Amino acid sequence: MIKQIPNIITSLNLLCGCVAIIFAVSGDLVSACFFAFAGIFLDFFDGLAARVLSAQSQVGLQLDSLADVVTSGVVPAIVMMQLLSRAFTGTNLEITTLFKDGLGNPSWMIYMPFIGLLIAVASGYRLAKFNVDTRQTTSFIGLPVPANTLLVLSLPLILSFQASQQITEFILSPWFLIILTLLSCVLLNAEIPLFALKFKTWNFKDNAVRYVFLIACVLLLVLLKFIAIPVIIFLYILVSLFWKPLN
Repeated sequence: MIKQIPNIITSLNLLCGCVAIIFAVSGDLVSACFFAFAGIFLDFFDGLAARVLSAQSQVGLQLDSLADVVTSGVVPAIVMMQLLSRAFTGTNLEITTLFKDGLGNPSWMIYMPFIGLLIAVASGYRLAKFNVDTRQTTSFIGLPVPANTLLVLSLPLILSFQASQQITEFILSPWFLIILTLLSCVLLNAEIPLFALKFKTWNFKDNAVRYVFLIACVLLLVLLKFIAIPVIIFLYILVSLFWKPLN
């Protein structure tokens, strides 16, 4: 039974993702975000539990990727779809209404929100590559799907808790959301080496970049709250790009 603890944690991640999808489809993006965050939190600890309990298995590896496809692939895709719907039409996307009344509608704008679903496709492809890429045992090639999920899910949280007229207009700009969607798809699968927050030892010398980055993350979250999330993601990419030359 102890050997199944990592798989149970992963299954809870999958369950959180399923609940998040229900909220996202219904337009409650804040609740969707918090359930997705819970899933990402569990995703971190299933691997840790597997290492501590020496319970790594091929089943666990596949289950982890399947859960990530849901929580960190489908959820951000639907959230982006809803944000695009708000940007183009001013309301959440109602799928039943779209296919009941929208077919034959000459306005192309009602179909633009489906661009957001590209995130699910790119995330699934990135996870498939990760499972067979032997280069990604101690670092990442391309943006990890949980990081991309945090980037996308930060947007509705900023709109709900830190919005101003300028911020709302910027985030709900159709071109901003489309560019961010395409950029996230590219970053997920780009051949960009990114460091992993995996500590083999607690020695500061060996993990200086990781410690400094984590401290910077905490300070940014305290100062900027949800706005800090996209800043942290792009800081993560920049630090990774300059990490090897600096060391």
